[in-house]
Amino acid sequence: MVKKHKAKGKLFWITGLSGSGKTSIAENIKYEISRNYGPTVTISGDDLRKLFNYKKFSKNARLNYALSYSNFCKYITDQNINVIISTVSLFHKVRKWNRSNIQNYLEIYIKADIAKIIKKKKKFFYKGNYKNVIGKNMRAEFPKKPDIIIVNNFKKPLSALSKELMRKIKIKR
Repeated sequence: MVKKHKAKGKLFWITGLSGSGKTSIAENIKYEISRNYGPTVTISGDDLRKLFNYKKFSKNARLNYALSYSNFCKYITDQNINVIISTVSLFHKVRKWNRSNIQNYLEIYIKADIAKIIKKKKKFFYKGNYKNVIGKNMRAEFPKKPDIIIVNNFKKPLSALSKELMRKIKIKR
């Protein structure tokens, strides 16, 4: 008896610094992704932090959380449900694991300058004397070869960046 290959969902892994626009862009593309590729859920790293009660911010804790996000997304995509995740998770090890273990993985990097993020977004942890802030006092491991790069210089609205991303996704898929 020949085993039938089970369809897998697609994972749209949107990464970048906190405040770069990842979650807003993810929400903006959800309708198009659902329409073009089937049932889709959006998840943010903040959502998963709350859901799993993750409260530590050390580099090791962040890495372990990111790997758990990858496993969680694999579990969902293995059930033929697409996932759009917006997460900082700026670790080469995580992206390598995703590429090796998730069948339909698309890595999207929202590239933004931290100085502009601090100026425009005013995230509380960028302004204070907080430790373990990726991009500020903790080195980020930015993607070397993402499938798609979207540059957010904060001159275009996120809706325009979302449309640009959808055009690039359609070319890749």
